[in-house]
Amino acid sequence: MAQKGVQLDRESFSCSICLDLLKDPVATPCGHSYCMKCIEEFWDGEDQKKIHSCPQCRKTFTPRPALQKNIMLAALVEQLKKSGLQAAPADHSCAGPEDVACDVCTGRKLKAIKSCLTCLVSYCEEHVQPHYAVAQLKKHQLVEPSKKLHENICSRHDEVMKMFCRTDQQSICHVCTVDEHKGHDIVSAAAERREKQKELQVRREDIQQRIQSREKDVKQLQQQLEAINVSADKTAEDSEKIFSELIRLVQKRSSEVKQQIRSQQETEASRVRELQEKLEQEITELKRKDAELKQLSHTEDHNQFVHNYQSVSALGESPHSSSIDVAPLRSFEDVTAAVSQLRDKLQDTLRDTWTNISLRGAEGLLSEPEPEPESRADFFRYSCEITLDPNTAHKHLLLSEGNRKVTHFLQDQFYPHHPGRFTSCPQILSKESLTGRCYWEVKLGETGGRVAVAYKDVDKKRSVFGFNDKSWSLVCYLNSNQFLHNNISTPISDRVLSRVGVYLDHRAGVLSFYSVSETMTLLHKVQTSFTRPLHAGIFLYKYGATAEICKLK
Repeated sequence: MAQKGVQLDRESFSCSICLDLLKDPVATPCGHSYCMKCIEEFWDGEDQKKIHSCPQCRKTFTPRPALQKNIMLAALVEQLKKSGLQAAPADHSCAGPEDVACDVCTGRKLKAIKSCLTCLVSYCEEHVQPHYAVAQLKKHQLVEPSKKLHENICSRHDEVMKMFCRTDQQSICHVCTVDEHKGHDIVSAAAERREKQKELQVRREDIQQRIQSREKDVKQLQQQLEAINVSADKTAEDSEKIFSELIRLVQKRSSEVKQQIRSQQETEASRVRELQEKLEQEITELKRKDAELKQLSHTEDHNQFVHNYQSVSALGESPHSSSIDVAPLRSFEDVTAAVSQLRDKLQDTLRDTWTNISLRGAEGLLSEPEPEPESRADFFRYSCEITLDPNTAHKHLLLSEGNRKVTHFLQDQFYPHHPGRFTSCPQILSKESLTGRCYWEVKLGETGGRVAVAYKDVDKKRSVFGFNDKSWSLVCYLNSNQFLHNNISTPISDRVLSRVGVYLDHRAGVLSFYSVSETMTLLHKVQTSFTRPLHAGIFLYKYGATAEICKLK
């Protein structure tokens, strides 16, 4: 009996929220005591409702009570602690702040294990038993404990809402059916649940199918990722070997060229040194004879002068007296030119090869197609820096403005020989290869010209932009304009074009030409399939004609 009394004392001085001995005890207006921290945190969670309640008796307070520490109770708890009283072990069947409490329990409330949708009451394990034993209560619908049972009560009539108004899409009570919802499409909540359950099942089946489809896609993507990694690793290894071989080949060729230059240098230097030695001997002999003649010139006896003059050997012609060319050897210049040309070819090859690699790689990526630009500001997002390639310029074309402007001259311009140079027509290609999305603008002079795109390998000796299947050309000549491709002409606007915008979406196969002024007017659009990187091109008709790639940034 004594032990039971101690246990009772523990319960009397324990907080029903934390189930521990009271710390800084406070009492609510209804008389129940709690730890100050526990009840404050509990009410903090109810602040949004603006109604605060007692966790035990559920009595509500408005406004939130101001709590003060109960000094007498705190002193009593401290004395009990000193006497050896400890907190009672936590009873896991008691309802905590986050649990649904039994509405029937008095005093310390136990956890509810069921809520009844008919009674709108939550029950602990003991108090729910009548619903399993009494025949009338067995018909009630028991569900998992819920804190939202009050939501099943009609706020207007304080009745359980067992009906559903399909007209207004809301739950209602029986009184509502003959009141404000009279004449509406009304069914029981159970019937609406069955209907919605069917829809839910259909939606779940659809979701399950989509999940299976997406899981299949994920599996395929995982396989593709593994294949990409394996392929990339092998390709990187093979590429490294190939580039290493290429580097060794270039180094070997460099060594051979250097050895050849040094050998030729030694041969030519030996020849020059031999000639230099002979010339120095000749200079010595000439100085000796000059000294004899000088001495003879000082002879005062005329007869002696004449006699001795006859004995002085005649000055013969030097076999090396012809002019000597000391300019650098042409053979060395030829080697430099050949190596420079090899460098240019290698750079072009590497650039085009890299562009092709990048292009093929980009086409393999999964990406959503982007919409085509509409405003000029949209086009500017894809603007690119373009310069003209001097190695492709016809001999009558002069470049200026950082290789962005070209002028047609009557006189030939000095350009070194290059296999990529146009020889038949005054036209030129850009240095940059174009892939992806690109936009640029060309400002034409009064006599117009052709604004084009072409593959790098377009015929340089006979081709004219637009007269083959490797180039696409907008012909701008006075007010007679047309589009040319593969020798097929398409007439377009007859306006005078002074500024032309070109938009290229290489991957989508779109090429569009625009007349640019205060607004942009589409002149012609091409939909095709580009197989290689493209280059911007310009053709000028008359001497004095100009065209310039505009700066857009």
